[in-house]
Amino acid sequence: MVIPSPSYTITLRVQVPATQRATSTVVSAVADAGAAVVGVDIAHSTPQGLFVDVTCDTVDTEHGERVVAALEALDGVHVVKWSDSTFLLHLGGKIEVHAKTPLKTRRDLSRAYTPGVARVCLAIAERPEDARRLTIKRNTVAVVTDGTAVLGLGDIGPAAALPVMEGKAALFKEFGGVDAWPVCLDTTDTEEIISIVKAIAPVYGGVNLEDISAPRCFEIEARLRAELDIPVFHDDQHGTAIVVLAALVNALKVVDKDLGEVRIVVSGVGAAGNAIIRLLKAQGAQHVVAFGRGGALHAGERTGDPHRDWIADNTNADGFSGTLREGLVDADVFIGVSAGNILSGADVARMADGAIVFALANPTPEVDPIEAAETAAVVATGRSDYPNQINNVLAFPGLFRGLLDAGATDITTEMLRVAAVAIAEVVHPEELNSAFIIPGVFDHRVAEAVAEAVKAVASS
Repeated sequence: MVIPSPSYTITLRVQVPATQRATSTVVSAVADAGAAVVGVDIAHSTPQGLFVDVTCDTVDTEHGERVVAALEALDGVHVVKWSDSTFLLHLGGKIEVHAKTPLKTRRDLSRAYTPGVARVCLAIAERPEDARRLTIKRNTVAVVTDGTAVLGLGDIGPAAALPVMEGKAALFKEFGGVDAWPVCLDTTDTEEIISIVKAIAPVYGGVNLEDISAPRCFEIEARLRAELDIPVFHDDQHGTAIVVLAALVNALKVVDKDLGEVRIVVSGVGAAGNAIIRLLKAQGAQHVVAFGRGGALHAGERTGDPHRDWIADNTNADGFSGTLREGLVDADVFIGVSAGNILSGADVARMADGAIVFALANPTPEVDPIEAAETAAVVATGRSDYPNQINNVLAFPGLFRGLLDAGATDITTEMLRVAAVAIAEVVHPEELNSAFIIPGVFDHRVAEAVAEAVKAVASS
């Protein structure tokens, strides 16, 4: 069942009669319309009545309109105006640039800009490696997208992708102290994207590729890693893989099972699925079966996609060739990075005792989490309105903090693996249970733990 979400919070200014019952009548009507009231404030009073601001979570835009209609149907009640809190938050964008040093006098200006800045320019021209020490390069990441695979929205283009990239930059700063900037490219040509990123690379200490569709994202990442001297990270792949592994490490502790022995089913063999499988195997997983739209991938199958072919050759040792539902029978772990509502609670009930279900499709998981929890021991989603949110913000800020601090030039599988273990270890044994296998996104310990683990590997 779809429930009200903070993504669709609205605030209504409502004029009501100046009576004891008026405000409670409005709140009851909003609740009866299916919205979740999260705040009620008296804005001001006039001889004609009260003006009340009611803030509530709704399911979607249409639901918000139904709430307005329900209030307008009440005697003596008038909705003066209403606003969408999500759109208000984005007005004018979510990030801005601030100077780190004061520019109050001519002496300040002469050192920060001309003529003093020329000395620094010449120093870098003589020793290019000093750019990392003397400019923003040491703490700056480019968040690069072409807008072809944005959230669950698909190919919506670079301009429509900008709010997501702004948000990513804000998260980098808030959780990792990293200065990131959106770079939304109006091209989907692989060679052109590679060329542009290489051309702007002197400014940045790292590149975070975001929301670029498969299979192009694989080649773009591989080429940039090979041709640049700064770390390149595709968050949709490796960020997701890090957090999934972290959650699975702790979920297996809850059910007292071993990663090397459990049977793992992965639904989705795109960018995220591929990276998850590779990192699971690096951690010691032995029994993985991956499913695409056509069923299980198995050895000998050739798709023309080298990444899918790698999965076929390195998973499914028993050669299972059935459907996803058939593959779930007696499986210990399900990891979904595919599409919503492709499984039912009955499918989950056919898994092994102590089953673990990670249904990560957004905004609609592969299986209803409430139904899954009737038989599964541990259930996680990508959503914030259920326990165990698997969210990439736990990974990328700390990862880049460690990479930048170490002056790393590349990202290795070992860095990804230790980042996952660091996230898992933030949850103390006495905190661990079926509804808490991974830290909350606002846990300040996470980015620091990840940064230290990655820095240790990068510096070794």
